[in-house]
Amino acid sequence: MLELWSEPVTVALFGAIGGLLLGLAARLGRFCTLGAIEDFFFGNSSARLRMWGIALGIAIVGSFASFGLGWAAIDQSFYLVTPPTLLASVVGGLTFGYGMAMAGNCGFGALARLGGGDLRSFVIVLVMGLSAFIFLSGPLALLRITVFPIQVDDASATGLAHILSGLLGIGAPLVGIAVGAIIFTISALHSDVTGKTIIWGVVVGLAITSGWVGTSYVSQYGFDDLRIVSHTFAAPVGETLLYLMTASGNTLSFGIGSVAGVLVGAFIGSLFKGHFRWEACEDPRELRRQILGAVLMGGGAVIAGGCSIGQGISAFSVLALTAPITLACIVIGAYIGLHRLIVGVEV
Repeated sequence: MLELWSEPVTVALFGAIGGLLLGLAARLGRFCTLGAIEDFFFGNSSARLRMWGIALGIAIVGSFASFGLGWAAIDQSFYLVTPPTLLASVVGGLTFGYGMAMAGNCGFGALARLGGGDLRSFVIVLVMGLSAFIFLSGPLALLRITVFPIQVDDASATGLAHILSGLLGIGAPLVGIAVGAIIFTISALHSDVTGKTIIWGVVVGLAITSGWVGTSYVSQYGFDDLRIVSHTFAAPVGETLLYLMTASGNTLSFGIGSVAGVLVGAFIGSLFKGHFRWEACEDPRELRRQILGAVLMGGGAVIAGGCSIGQGISAFSVLALTAPITLACIVIGAYIGLHRLIVGVEV
């Protein structure tokens, strides 16, 4: 493949393929993090939360199986070579989760809705991407680094599977596969789960796995110093906006391909379901709330090192120590925000 296209194009294609699957899952399978949380706490339904668990289980199994086969160098991922920072995970997760509730979608969900013609989500995507870069490399970057310092250690990978592997004397791939299989089984064995739930959960899990495999392939056979990554949707949205403005002096990346893939997949899925229609915000108060939520999501994701997909599934798929903490805080933050919007009072 590298003989046909350059490394940036190849890695962007891997991102686009996985993003396409994620976009289809959002529109055809109704895969949505905020929707799953809202259904579980306020709608008396665990179906979408279990779809999310199925996706996570498959992503873990796929990632560690690929690692064991030598297809994915997940031990080189940012999530495992970065020492966990509890404060950043908690603050970033709570901020992102609350912002997600205020905006009505996470970054991935906003992209999926934008692919279906929702112009309100266009505003959310723009603001979230801008906010992410303000915290990542803009005016607030120094403050973020000062309050939440990050020190990358390239010497060794530290994650739950690697810790358990040392304690149990079992290879990390087997530990990861076992953990993923348990999560998948617990999520799938319930009366709320249908064949459609399982299918789209599996699709999402395989999309995450494809990111690790694709970037590992390019890193192994290419010449560029490429980071091993999978899907996340905060900084890559800002990166995509920057690329659209400076393409002649910039290069494609996995994140840019992923964002484009979600938009295309969501567009195709909305056409297939007959749901594509242009929508705009008619209530200035709602738009103000969504803009505030997008700002919080962008900043929270950068502080936490990932969004509901980046930390919640991609980081969790390699059993990073930060993932369960960040995910729990995202859920708590989202619950507080949803409770305020639905019930009308703070908790």
